[in-house]
Amino acid sequence: MFAFITFFCGLLFGLGLAFSEMTNPAVVLGFLDLFGNWNPSLIIVMVSAIAVGMIGYFIKGKRLTPLFANKWQVPSLRQIDRKLVIGSALFGIGWGISGYCPGPGLTALVNNPNEGIYFIIALIIGSGAHHIQTRIVKM
Repeated sequence: MFAFITFFCGLLFGLGLAFSEMTNPAVVLGFLDLFGNWNPSLIIVMVSAIAVGMIGYFIKGKRLTPLFANKWQVPSLRQIDRKLVIGSALFGIGWGISGYCPGPGLTALVNNPNEGIYFIIALIIGSGAHHIQTRIVKM
């Protein structure tokens, strides 16, 4: 049952990305081009995502445990630290350069494989570098 729910949520997420055209980097880059040919459509997508998240937090407040898991998986860290700021900046720079974030970037392997492969390689290298850096810091 858990695998079906996970698949359904991923499918719903992917359909939402495709329907909102967030898998098209030109749309994302158009949103980030404030002083050029600005495309405000991403605001609707962001507000919709925030609304869905708020519904989730409302449901969490009403239930002691989730329907399909033993406990809620909610981030516990509340402070804004150096790692969060640097990670957010790197994510934003990568998003601004490529027009892809990880979810839509995976769809690029099908929609635009000539471009998508470079994004996926960079994603893997960046994730690997973070993993290596984390292991070094723990030593």
